[in-house]
Amino acid sequence: MIVPSRTPESEPRRWQQALKNAIRDPRELCRLLELPPEIEAAAMRAANDFPLFAPRPYVDLIERGNPADPLLRQILPLADEEQPADGFSDDPVADLAAARSPGLLHKYEGRVLLITTGACAVHCRYCFRRHFPYSETPRSVEQWAPAIDEIAGDSSIHEVILSGGDPLTLVDPLLAELAECLAQVPHLQRLRIHTRLPVMIPDRVTHELLAWLRGTRLTPIVVIHANHPAELQASAAAALGRLADAGIPLLNQTVLLRGVNDDVETLIALSERLVRLRVMPYYLHQLDRVRGAAHFETPIARGLELIAALRARLPGYAVPHYVVEQPGAPSKTGLT
Repeated sequence: MIVPSRTPESEPRRWQQALKNAIRDPRELCRLLELPPEIEAAAMRAANDFPLFAPRPYVDLIERGNPADPLLRQILPLADEEQPADGFSDDPVADLAAARSPGLLHKYEGRVLLITTGACAVHCRYCFRRHFPYSETPRSVEQWAPAIDEIAGDSSIHEVILSGGDPLTLVDPLLAELAECLAQVPHLQRLRIHTRLPVMIPDRVTHELLAWLRGTRLTPIVVIHANHPAELQASAAAALGRLADAGIPLLNQTVLLRGVNDDVETLIALSERLVRLRVMPYYLHQLDRVRGAAHFETPIARGLELIAALRARLPGYAVPHYVVEQPGAPSKTGLT
């Protein structure tokens, strides 16, 4: 097992405290942000199906008194979530059909995904796993052993993706131990981590995290998830800078969301901000059609218009690939 470098005692406690202090009551969020009473009542109803969870560092970035704030729309339960919509389901990307063992998903050639936890730093209202049965997935390195044995038995697998939930809600000694177990599989080459923590709770990027990322034999890649340039303020920028300075390749995935980022200027500002922070725009995802998120869907025709506008105004490396996940397809499907 990798022994992480020593860190100031207070450092890991800050991000854990931020998780503990996250807002869970829609009434508290609405009153803190000075929202109208009718929004509060709708939020209480919608949260019964998918609870609110919003860290205060992120809430601090939201404009008071503005129900249309693009950051607020991503975290506030809305009455729209209660409306049925044709074609929307609990498992829109067929995760359950891709399970090879508990917590191990195998959809694409050469790479597999580990569901490391059901915990997140935020409950995004469009989350495609908002109905996923997390209680059935492993919660310790010992319980992941069958999944690691599956990986070890398949030499075609070169990359493991840690997902969830959000893997960085787990403590670093546990993640370091899991990384070391995976590194003992000779044919593995890369370890990819999908996380919103550097954006939601920037204090999560600790010295201990950087130590095990740099210490593993596997090539680490961190994929963050930012949907709007307003999410990338000073604290998040500093956290991403610590990762970049440590030599960790950084990519970003954005979900195209109606009322959040479905306009040219927002997406251009997001790409330019990401590149300035040494994060490469990777994917612009068409919304996964999960039950409760239909109000976020943007027509593909509009997405194509947006990508064309980005190509006309940005260098190629700053234009994300516009993709959709289709169950049973051998890869993400490009829409351009």
